[in-house]
Amino acid sequence: MTVPEPGTTAVPPPGCPAHAAGGAPPATAHEGVPPTAAHSGTLPGGLPVGVPLTPLYGSAVADDPHGLYARLRAQYGPVAPIELEPGVESWLVLGYPELLELTRNEALFSKDSRRWRVPAEGRLAADSRLQPMTSWRPTLLNLDGAEHQRLRAAVADTLARVDHRQLRETTEAAADALIDSWGPDGTADLVGQYARRLPLLVFTQLLGLPDEAGAHLIRLISHIADSGTESVRANQEFQALLVDLVRRRRTTPGADLTSWLLAHPAALTDEEAVHHLVVLMIAGNETTICWTGNTLRLLLTDRRFRATLTGGRLTVADALEEVLWRDPPTQNFPGRWATSDTVLGGQFIARGDMLVLGLAAANADPAAQGPGALGHASIGHASIGGNRAHLAWGAGKHVCPAQHPARIIVETAVETLLHRLPDLQLAVPPHELAWRPSPWSRALISLPVLYSAFTPPRPPAPERPSAWTPPQVPQTPQTPGTALGTEEPSPSSSTPSDATSTGRTPGSGEPARRSWWNSLAGWWSGR
Repeated sequence: MTVPEPGTTAVPPPGCPAHAAGGAPPATAHEGVPPTAAHSGTLPGGLPVGVPLTPLYGSAVADDPHGLYARLRAQYGPVAPIELEPGVESWLVLGYPELLELTRNEALFSKDSRRWRVPAEGRLAADSRLQPMTSWRPTLLNLDGAEHQRLRAAVADTLARVDHRQLRETTEAAADALIDSWGPDGTADLVGQYARRLPLLVFTQLLGLPDEAGAHLIRLISHIADSGTESVRANQEFQALLVDLVRRRRTTPGADLTSWLLAHPAALTDEEAVHHLVVLMIAGNETTICWTGNTLRLLLTDRRFRATLTGGRLTVADALEEVLWRDPPTQNFPGRWATSDTVLGGQFIARGDMLVLGLAAANADPAAQGPGALGHASIGHASIGGNRAHLAWGAGKHVCPAQHPARIIVETAVETLLHRLPDLQLAVPPHELAWRPSPWSRALISLPVLYSAFTPPRPPAPERPSAWTPPQVPQTPQTPGTALGTEEPSPSSSTPSDATSTGRTPGSGEPARRSWWNSLAGWWSGR
């Protein structure tokens, strides 16, 4: 990547489609890329008059994101100009090596959204749908350097205190209770009745939230993640709920993530704690929901996976990795902000420009996968096995610290469902499945299924104490990376290397049946 010398102005590279000489528009947009109306004037970042920007919102990104990313790559290369909402431009980083460069170069590409030129120039409305996902907060997501390391250590150490065996038992018991609540008609929506409800049943316990808050939290988090018309209001309500939780746990701590976060040596303020609970709930919960739903869709629609799971040649863990490569729960993530003029992927990037991490697009980059490996044309036909070099968790210093608890929850949720309902079938043709119109999440609206009978839950294990006894861990553990060139990932305790499709991950226990879960799941289902 070319970086201008200090005190000089970066020169757009020759032939750059976004910088045609004399302000002339580039060649006609690639067929199938739905451009917006051409902008008047000169856009920040140097885009000339008349350049149509491809919207990263609405049906285009929901119906066929793989095709959209492939067309953008063909037209612009590894970095493409896009529009996040009318009048708000950005860059989408599609290339695998370019995304690694973006996430590793903290000095040139900052996480601090206060550097963004759009709100600084008064072009981001107060009620913009982008506000909840781009506004600066005092969290590990929005800081660089020493402050980021301090806050990341607090979150990583707090998550490391979660008892993985207890988390499996809690998840499996919640899953059993939800399945039992569906009734005898043999139909269910695996998104609305399972994937969207299960994580909140688990997260309310993890964070120490009231059990009855779960249903309301589902609605709020969905609005925030979709960047829809209700996102600003939902964001305000969500934060108010967490402010109350932090105040209560500050005076009355318990065995939960909120209390552990407040007690960490990093000495988070109440404001910092609230904002990090927002991060855990939205990033962790929304990701878990989408990952579960997308994995179940893969198992129900891909004959290759369905047959091999039945035959015992692939594990549920293999399906989880397939989804992280092809339909990661977070397909795009905001963002990075250029600290000075530079060039990335052949595009001139001006100081203050926003760059969006195209996680799904980078996973499919032919430069990383080789011809025909994971390109759009071959999606669903190549096996990636145990390859974890995908960028679904991000990369660099900001790689997701919650990937292991999320994996435990999703793997347990999928395995429990397959055990309880072994003859699951999709109730509609696969092409009728619809996706939420979110620029960030890759999430199904619904996943209707049919089944004929329940398999009884596994036999109960001896009762364990209701309070968790967290293991002693170092305050700042090494956080494994998942991308090429980042830290070497440590073996996940949730992914056996030689188990069959119905085998349990080593160390997992069989849950004791809890009447509390049954009553809560029944209430949640309206019974």
